Amino acid sequence: MHKEKSGTNPTPAASGQMRTGAQYLASIKADGRHVYMDGELIKDVTSHPAFVGAANSIASLYDLAADPKNEEIMTFKPANGDARYLRCFQVPKSIDDLKGRHLMSEKWAEATCGLMGRTPDHVAGFLAGYAACPDFFAQPDRAYAKNVLQFHQKAMENSLYIAYAIVPPQIDRSKSAHEQSDPTLYAGVVTERDDGIVIRGAQQLATGAVFADYVYLSCIHPLAPGDENYANGVMVPTNAPGLKIYSRRSFARDIGSTFDYPLSGRFDEIDSLVVFDDVFVPWEDVFIYRNRDLCWNQWWKTPSHSYGNHQAQVRYSTKLKFLLGLTQRLNELTGNAGKPPVQIQMGEMAAMATIVDSMITAQEAKATMDENGVVWPDKASLYAVMALQSQINPKMIDIARELSGGSMIMLPSSYLDYRNPDIAKDLERYISSNGVSSKDRVAILKMAWDMIGTEFAGRHQQYEKFYGGASFLIKQNMYRAYDFKHATALVDHILELPPVEQH
Repeated sequence: MHKEKSGTNPTPAASGQMRTGAQYLASIKADGRHVYMDGELIKDVTSHPAFVGAANSIASLYDLAADPKNEEIMTFKPANGDARYLRCFQVPKSIDDLKGRHLMSEKWAEATCGLMGRTPDHVAGFLAGYAACPDFFAQPDRAYAKNVLQFHQKAMENSLYIAYAIVPPQIDRSKSAHEQSDPTLYAGVVTERDDGIVIRGAQQLATGAVFADYVYLSCIHPLAPGDENYANGVMVPTNAPGLKIYSRRSFARDIGSTFDYPLSGRFDEIDSLVVFDDVFVPWEDVFIYRNRDLCWNQWWKTPSHSYGNHQAQVRYSTKLKFLLGLTQRLNELTGNAGKPPVQIQMGEMAAMATIVDSMITAQEAKATMDENGVVWPDKASLYAVMALQSQINPKMIDIARELSGGSMIMLPSSYLDYRNPDIAKDLERYISSNGVSSKDRVAILKMAWDMIGTEFAGRHQQYEKFYGGASFLIKQNMYRAYDFKHATALVDHILELPPVEQH
């Protein structure tokens, strides 16, 4: 059992300065985190071929935020201080604050074409939601509310990148957590000590944990009576002793060049199984402890789920704009952009993308303020678009696939073909478009294939289908958020009208 320490914290930026990309990479470089892939321990995720592209993409986001010319968009200054922090940690007290979070996340999403779903602003939104309602976490035996506020402040001061693992492993869904064949399969507390707790078990789908400073361990699934050991909410440094991160296969590892895989090579944020092998968590990093009610309601009775998914929809809207732009470039390459049948299909794609974008605006325009002066995005607008995401995404991808025809398949094998003069001569003659060189044409088509046909693309299809959980869960959220009282009142109004005989 690991008793001496719970992991080290990242080195903060200089006082009054934003964390830069170089500082971020230095803080996670060979810091003792245990990341495994292909049967090996990866000692440095900032330089390994499987991870370097995504690590550099995340670093570029920190540089974007640290650029003084982006200060107003990317940062905010709390009313009670002079320091500036990443705006994703802001608790909105007005609709303008909520819109500010939108603009910040949009700036980062555009830098990754919306293809990195768990950038540092995602879980930061959940943490801001917790900090907005600290009293929710208050329990009589320990100062959990204080823990939430102190960690929120720490995260702001250090521009922390937090990932989360909130879904139990899919072992036997017919049984509750404590009924599994081994009660330590699901991540839960096994020991309580004077200075903290010890966690054992596994959790998924820790997207981005390979690159994060901390992992928030909790559970978004309903827990049954007897599951109290799993009803926790704790922050764990990614390099904590006993924490093991098992990465799925990287789509970036063996690509050769970003010319051939421009998206896989840059934006594969990596999903992981996280194993807690007797990981010690000090009390100050515990938000929820053995409380099923708090564990379930942390998502709904604070604005955490709303803030995190407001960011997620801004990211998704940007991704759809990228898909539309890429498909339009394909149409231009083939000379089909002006044809009415193509414009009709593009119009259908544009309509769906506009619905997503408009629903983000609706979340802000219809936002409400609670008794503490905290602004919550409109839940009905949020869950309406989330409920349709699993239908919108494959439809748009399928239209893009149809419009591309066989052009994405008949491509040179790799960038190396252009280094052979004899091959390059034929490619320039037979694989080209009016006004576009062969190499430029192929670059666009390679990008389209990476978006639609590669393993990276397949992962994104699955990812968007279950982004907010299974579609039936999101539709249940929509059911709870919809104003059925008003809707049924319209029916009752007609029923209450006196009958009129018509002759």
